[in-house]
Amino acid sequence: MIFVPVSRRLSALCLVLAAALLSACSSAPAGEDRPPRVQRPTPGMDFDYQIGGAYRPPAGVRAVARDRGSAPARGLYNVCYVNAFQAQPEALRWWRDRHPDLLLRDGKGHLVIDEDWDEALLDLSTADKRARLAKIVGPWIDGCADDGYQAVEPDNLDSYDRSKGLLKPADAVAFAKLITDRAHAAGLAAGQKNTTELLPKRAAMGFDFAVAEECGRYDECADYASAYDDRVFVIEYRAADLARACRAEGTRLSIVLRDLDVLPAGSKGYVRKTC
Repeated sequence: MIFVPVSRRLSALCLVLAAALLSACSSAPAGEDRPPRVQRPTPGMDFDYQIGGAYRPPAGVRAVARDRGSAPARGLYNVCYVNAFQAQPEALRWWRDRHPDLLLRDGKGHLVIDEDWDEALLDLSTADKRARLAKIVGPWIDGCADDGYQAVEPDNLDSYDRSKGLLKPADAVAFAKLITDRAHAAGLAAGQKNTTELLPKRAAMGFDFAVAEECGRYDECADYASAYDDRVFVIEYRAADLARACRAEGTRLSIVLRDLDVLPAGSKGYVRKTC
């Protein structure tokens, strides 16, 4: 047996360990970092819905939702509104010029429109189109994080209901997962906007809380509360529905009454009340 000095054996062991460490590091995907911590909203936070125009939050408000074009409110929990499943009317020309094939069209080649809001639906019908759309919406979400928001609210998850049968719920679920993954990677929580039909798919979509319009009116607030452990921002647009939501869930959820156009404070027609 050949005797090897302890010092030489230790040196050899160090070299082996160093090589193993270098190998492990080199095998990790380039640029892959641990995602920032995602902060979910606290149940029952006093909330204001300001997607129609930012204004100074009323006293006591701890959470606010604003359009992605507005700055977040300092010191509050901020939710960034992004129209992720449909095209804003003022942006339709941009979509037509840059990405015409990502707008949903019927058998005659006509755009499929959400007539309530005059918004063209985005085409989520294939994995390729969903991936391309995610590359467009993704930077919007990153911008919310860069601006200081804590969460994102991707609107029109239920666009398949207005698609004349051209989109399926599974298309919405698959695209939602791309969006929530992007939000989480940017350090943002992601909120499910409406669509109780997809609550059973919550885990598959990856949402962290809910933003529910008129759940008091349609007796759906408890469904969202159960799915998201009371992390639900409720917006009602009729006084009777506010009263109903407050009676049922006022001690658990964040509930606010707003005017239908969610106008800024000081505007004619502005309405805001809470439980």
